[in-house]
Amino acid sequence: MKIYETSTAPNARRVRMFLAEKAIDMEYVQIDIQAGENLGEAHRQKNFTTKIPVLELDDGSYISETVAICRYFEELQPQPPLLGSGARGKAVIEMWQRRVEFNLFMPVGMCFQHVTGYFKDRMTPIKAWGEECGKQVPVFLAALDRQLANSTFIAGETFSIADITALCALDFARVIKIRPGGEQTDLLRWHELVSSRPSAKA
Repeated sequence: MKIYETSTAPNARRVRMFLAEKAIDMEYVQIDIQAGENLGEAHRQKNFTTKIPVLELDDGSYISETVAICRYFEELQPQPPLLGSGARGKAVIEMWQRRVEFNLFMPVGMCFQHVTGYFKDRMTPIKAWGEECGKQVPVFLAALDRQLANSTFIAGETFSIADITALCALDFARVIKIRPGGEQTDLLRWHELVSSRPSAKA
């Protein structure tokens, strides 16, 4: 197996962290998305949406979408359970994973794309939309701070994919100059804790 990715992209980092937590070694093939390598026919044959990362299985088939790739490896190697255990545990982690993805990860990405114009050669940036997305992020960070006042990790007392998604989004948000406020002590405590995990360096 191998994964096609771009090492600086936050979605790619999510998968690397997930696999590092499970101690799964993987071959990573770098795709230059800034140069548009992912738009070429060779990559489109792997994933028609042109996005990364993409997992190539040993039989030559492909799986794309970050969480789908993570779920594949969760099924292959259930321990440690990063997508939860039991009906309630899995549901709670899925709930927080989606909350983080929709209210933090995606707005950070939209702000980056539309404000910086990084992909202006292949999309039409709408700066006002990017700025609006950026305004949504501090609101959700305040909600996360409140959640973390009562739990060690985002979805409870167990590290999960929700923490991986949040860390990758928050770290990438530095590019658009969005950081937690100094008063968000529980969020800052969490950030220091998860950043100290070996997988955060993956």
